Amino acid sequence: MKEGFKMKKISILIFTLLLITVLSFSTVLAEMELKGVSFVPKNHAIVAMCHTWLDKVNAEMKGVLKLNWVGGPEVIPPFDQAEALRKGVIQFGFLPSAYYTGLLPDADIISLSTFDYKKEREKGGVFDYFVERHKTINMMLLGTWCYDPFHLRVNKAVQKLDDLKGLKMRTSAKYDKMMLKLGMVPVTVQFGETYTALQRGVVDGFGWSVLGPREWGWLEFAKYLIDIPFYTRQNTLIVMNLDVWNKLSKKDQDKLMNITIKFEPEMKAYFEKKIENELNVEYPKIGIKKVKFSPEETKKFLDASVTSMWEDVEKKVPEQAKIIKKIMGY
Repeated sequence: MKEGFKMKKISILIFTLLLITVLSFSTVLAEMELKGVSFVPKNHAIVAMCHTWLDKVNAEMKGVLKLNWVGGPEVIPPFDQAEALRKGVIQFGFLPSAYYTGLLPDADIISLSTFDYKKEREKGGVFDYFVERHKTINMMLLGTWCYDPFHLRVNKAVQKLDDLKGLKMRTSAKYDKMMLKLGMVPVTVQFGETYTALQRGVVDGFGWSVLGPREWGWLEFAKYLIDIPFYTRQNTLIVMNLDVWNKLSKKDQDKLMNITIKFEPEMKAYFEKKIENELNVEYPKIGIKKVKFSPEETKKFLDASVTSMWEDVEKKVPEQAKIIKKIMGY
């Protein structure tokens, strides 16, 4: 009888251990490991807070998701990243919407939103619009990873709008239409070739956000900052492959979205401090001169940045342009 009792205890113990092993194995299998990329290198100043978001997600969603940021343009060329994400080659990305307007023509119009992140996320608002639009290209929009308004820099003293005409400017899909409207000559230069292009006079200046150009040496050849920030609502978006998103439970989807919602104001506060230091501490050290235009010309400058984007979207997707204009209050 004692032997039978012992055997029963051993059987129960073995069964318990097997059950624990199976449950543990199931948990491991349930955790999805996702690969992601960024359009700039991982050590770039503007992706500093992407590391924070990633750490939060990996800590708070352990057992469900494990995000692996494998690199930047050295992994997949920036203009190919959205297509790779759409197809599931990678599963998440820190991308600028200007780089995939070929897939989604109205994606970059998010830059013209004048609302804060909380207002954008109101039901039926800006965020919902872009979520639904991203779904049409098999992406899920989660949020924004950078706050850093754009500026133009040039290599010569300018005093008025007319002085910008004819200047050859390193461009990207973000501001080439604006530059044309202001009479500048946009020149496409790969990111890694920009320093040489400025050094050799291939271009007279460039457009970029505040952070980054000083470290890359671009400002050695472009000492004049047009002190008119534009596209202040960054187009830098956290996006995920929609098929992967749909594999998450509603509970886990909500958790991931809530992590991102809480992250956005923290992210913005971080960048505001960095930008303040860059403009008012670091720039004076290297002799950067801020150029201001008259109120009338400043308005013309900003109008060009806005109308050039609307004209492009109205031409490509007129019905969508009507909808988002109404949502944004234009």
